[in-house]
This record gives sequence, structure tokens and C-alpha cells, in this order.
Amino acid sequence: MQNRFIDLYSDTKSKPSAGMRKAMADAEVGDEQKYEDPTVERLRERVAELLGTEDSVFMPSGTMCNQAAIRVHCRLGDEVIADRTAHIINAETGGTAANSGVMIRMLDGPNGVFTGDQVKAALRDPNSRNSPRSRLVSIENTSNGGFGTVWPLATMQGVAKVARDAGVSLHMDGARLCNAAVKSGTKASDYAKCVDSLWLDYTKGLGAPVGASLAGSKDFIKEAWRQKQMLGGSMRQSGVIAAAALYALEHNWDRLAEDHDNAHHLAAGVANIKGLECEVDRMQTNLVFFEVKKPGWTSARLVEACKERGVGIGSNTATRIRAVTHLDVSRADIDVALKVISDVLAA
Repeated sequence: MQNRFIDLYSDTKSKPSAGMRKAMADAEVGDEQKYEDPTVERLRERVAELLGTEDSVFMPSGTMCNQAAIRVHCRLGDEVIADRTAHIINAETGGTAANSGVMIRMLDGPNGVFTGDQVKAALRDPNSRNSPRSRLVSIENTSNGGFGTVWPLATMQGVAKVARDAGVSLHMDGARLCNAAVKSGTKASDYAKCVDSLWLDYTKGLGAPVGASLAGSKDFIKEAWRQKQMLGGSMRQSGVIAAAALYALEHNWDRLAEDHDNAHHLAAGVANIKGLECEVDRMQTNLVFFEVKKPGWTSARLVEACKERGVGIGSNTATRIRAVTHLDVSRADIDVALKVISDVLAA
């Protein structure tokens, strides 16, 4: 057992730093719903500036951002086009159906990244009385289910052109948009120019305890506020958590490159452990996926054995493991985790 638990299960596990906690304690607050919380208002302005959008709204979670955006863009019976690995399909409890009454048309993009030609082929005939209306295309950058893959800007621009030519809206799930921007060197605002709405998350690699911001045009955000209210997202004096988000944007964005380097180190180490298989070159950012190949072992068994020895990893499927690097995990921690994983399988 290690002296401290090394948590590689999720980048949402990061603990607020002393500086972030102080910013939260010192935050000016007011009624967010009446635009009277000065810290939330600063965050809204900062996000709009960062992404180059007209406006933004602070939400409790990224999932709520997705659900609110879909409700704004779509009507009952409409169809959303998304990759089959998308978070809105696999990790939001059927919210697209329950909250918006929409269908999803799934694409198969390599590592979760599809093309404009695939979207064009998936679009419904707008004159058909029998098929649902293609109303929204949703992309996820980076692609969580696609091994943390970054969307190439040119590919996203190709999807955007097809969507706009067809009169279909384009939304970006930006849970790890900051990772994509840091890895690719592409400005977040250049990604944002491709889409009609997008959000970024503060609880992933940026290390804040709660919250995400949804951004778009003033008209879009006006309607998103209504959906936020309807979905139960009124937070009132939320400057306390908005202060953490502001701190994260200021201090934790550029350091994400360290997480990416650590993830590559982890992937390379896993690839050298007998009984595991990892496609190192497939891992681009802070997500590492690998397969348990040792006879008689499952991912759940490996997860439990590592947990008993002070290392947290996640079971993604019966044989697949997901590990995530973040600001609470150092290179030395990763070396310890690799030894634990190796020792467990060798025991």
C-alpha cells in the first residue's frame, strides 16, 4: 500500500489548490439569476472573450450544457447526428430522449472524429414526411470515447460547411476543449468559429470542483438561460464556484501540456507490462486506454487489485481500462502506479 492514493480514474478527481480555495473564499457574490453576481459576470465575460462568442452562461455541469443546448436547437421528433462514442449517447442517462424528445443518428468516425462527407450522407431528406428532421450535429472535442483524440480544425471546418449548407446547427461538447487547444496549438476561438454553440468544463483538467460554461450568440444564450432554469440550474450566489473557474482558466490551462506528457509516459509504460496491450500512438492527450490480455483477468479484477494497493484506474469495458492524468498526479506518481500494475499482474 502506498502512503497516498494515486487517483488515475478521472481528471474530475483533482482537489482545489490553496490558491483556488482562497479565490473561492474571497469571491464577491450576488444573485446570479438577476445578473447581480459580479464574479459570475466576470466569468461570463471571460469565456465569451476566450471563445470569441457573443455571450455565455455558467452551468452546474457539462451534461447540463449539452442538454440545454439540445433543447434550444431541437424540437420534438428532431434528429441529432453524433458519433456513436458520444457522451450524449453513452453517459447522459438518455437525457436527449427524456429532456428533448429527439432521436440520434449515429456515425462511425475513426477515434470519434467523423467527416463532412459522413454528415452529408446521414442528413435526412428535408421534404420527407416520414423521416425525422436533421436538426443538429454534435461533436466532442477531445473525443472521450475516441481515446482522447483531438479534432483537426480542417475536419471540423468541413463538418461545419456541410451543416451550414443544409441549414443544420452544429454544437460542440467541449468537456476537454482546453486539452484539444493545448495539444493542437489551435485557439479555442478558432474551434468556436465552426459551431453555433459550445461549452468548456472547469472540472476536468482545469481542476475546479464544479461548473461549466455554455457559449454562443446572444439569442442562443437567452434561450439557454430558460432551459437552465427549467432543468433546475438556478445557482443564486454562485460566485463562490465561479471564482474557482476563473482561477482555473488563469492558472491551469497551459499546464495541461504536462498532463499530456505524463499520459504518454503512462501509455508507454503500460505497453511494456506483460499481460497488457496499449496502442501508445493512439493516445493524444490525457486519456490512456489499454486492454487486459492476461488469461483469467478482467478489467474489474485489475481495478480492484490496484485499488487495494493505492492506485485508482477505471474499468471501461470487460477488458478495457481507462486511466487519466491530471494536475494531482506527478511523473513520480505514474512511475509508482506502473510498478503497482506490473506487480499485481505478476503476482
